[in-house]
Amino acid sequence: MLGTTERFPRRLIAERRIRFVRVGRHVRIPESALAAFVEANTVRPLQRRGRRCGRAA
Repeated sequence: MLGTTERFPRRLIAERRIRFVRVGRHVRIPESALAAFVEANTVRPLQRRGRRCGRAA
């Protein structure tokens, strides 16, 4: 879902930067936790009101 290597989610879990569930020896990351992580780390483009043309000499 993230389109990364296996190492990245493991690091997120080790650093406790994402919510996860332990099921025996396995670790599961709920889809809602992935969606929240992506939303929280999404950078939105700036909304520019006007554009300046030319420079003052």
